[in-house]
Amino acid sequence: MPPILEKKRSILYLCILSISLLLFSCFSLLLSGKAASENETHQSFLPNFSNNSTPCRGENSGLLRVFMYDLPPKFHFGLLGWKGREGQTWPDVAAGVFPSYPGGLTLQHSAEYWLTLDLLSSHRHPKGVIRETNSSLADIVFVPFFSSLSYNKRSKFSQDRSLQDELAEFVLRREEWRRSGGRNHLFVVQHPNSMAEVRKKLSPAMFVVADFARYPPDVTNLAKDVVAPYKHVVQCPPLDASHPFEARPTLLYFHGAIRRKDGGAVREQLSRVLKGEDGVQFAYGTSKGAGRRLAGKGMMSSKFCLHVAGDTPSSGRLFDAIACRCVPVVVSDGIELPFEDEVDYSEFCIFVPAKDAVKRGLLLGILRGLGKEEWTRMWEGAKRVAGMFEYQFPSRTDDAVQMIWKGVGRKMPSVKLGMHRARRLSWSSEETWARSLERSGVEGVGQELLRATVEEEEGSLVVLSANAASSSSRA
Repeated sequence: MPPILEKKRSILYLCILSISLLLFSCFSLLLSGKAASENETHQSFLPNFSNNSTPCRGENSGLLRVFMYDLPPKFHFGLLGWKGREGQTWPDVAAGVFPSYPGGLTLQHSAEYWLTLDLLSSHRHPKGVIRETNSSLADIVFVPFFSSLSYNKRSKFSQDRSLQDELAEFVLRREEWRRSGGRNHLFVVQHPNSMAEVRKKLSPAMFVVADFARYPPDVTNLAKDVVAPYKHVVQCPPLDASHPFEARPTLLYFHGAIRRKDGGAVREQLSRVLKGEDGVQFAYGTSKGAGRRLAGKGMMSSKFCLHVAGDTPSSGRLFDAIACRCVPVVVSDGIELPFEDEVDYSEFCIFVPAKDAVKRGLLLGILRGLGKEEWTRMWEGAKRVAGMFEYQFPSRTDDAVQMIWKGVGRKMPSVKLGMHRARRLSWSSEETWARSLERSGVEGVGQELLRATVEEEEGSLVVLSANAASSSSRA
């Protein structure tokens, strides 16, 4: 082939190749533009959760992050007589300047106080929890109302009721409550009568309780709430000074009120059954100073200490016994116990059903049948767990404060499930779809494109039916 023809053929091939590449590039651009447009339309149907994204949390990533409302002092330390400077919400905990909690039986229900102190100092002494200043980044929203103290000090003057109402109005109007439906809010209601007027309104929230005796199951239950120990009020010696088997001459000890209502009627029955029995001290006693000192001495010199149901299934007597390393004998059929997902109470407690405990000779027969070896094993078990029921400031690893925070943390998967499910169900409403379709500019959508019936049932949105039917959707 002549050189001139070969040259022309090469130029022709290059032109064809260039045109082909140009056409391919144009076609690719058209496809990518269409995909972007479709993706944009698809995104308009999705709810915006950008405010709920989880950022990198740095060195404190393993801690429970808690946002705390800056409530006026009248809801917390003001109830203890604290008055700060003008505009000051919290005492200077870092400097150690804060009021102490009153003693006596009031001290039993003081978990609210110790948890608040721990949060206020969490940046200086982080253990299981850190205070978060941005509520959208927090796991839990803590409401620092000293509800048990308010009940004990203000209920006779109706001031407690007004505080409850004011608090509920404040919380229910907050964006944090609306965002989660209240599920990630935490209240401490340790006294069985605390916050009685507003519990139902705030029932989606998580409660720290002593037990569930005076709460209907739709308000408090073990699935969402945390059982906390009472703070013990008897004075007991240090752990290493706990008396062994031989130094405890009394077999069974009880000191407290005998006549109680509800399930506490078993106390009177037991007092009659145990009266005059050898090795038993079952006596009426008060919670005043002399009574607490007497109870402490009695528990320290006894092998077994009775915890019997009173007005409620729980009482501080169980934790007084553990603090004194006196093996608890629990006669309370409806009791719920703190941290039971981590603590095996059968290792250091004896549980006897009320119907059996009141049978003459049965209870003492059980106890007398346990020898030194078995008692010592249970005594050692009580010593191992005693620190889990101690409230203190600063808090220590695995003390009562940190165990409560851990219990709250273990509720987080179900809390998040409830929040996410509520968002998903609310997104299925006809109104939400209509707004999204309008924003996306979709035309020709008939009224029958979506028909959703959304019924509110006990605070939850339940989607009953949804039908999509239009000529465009069928096409």
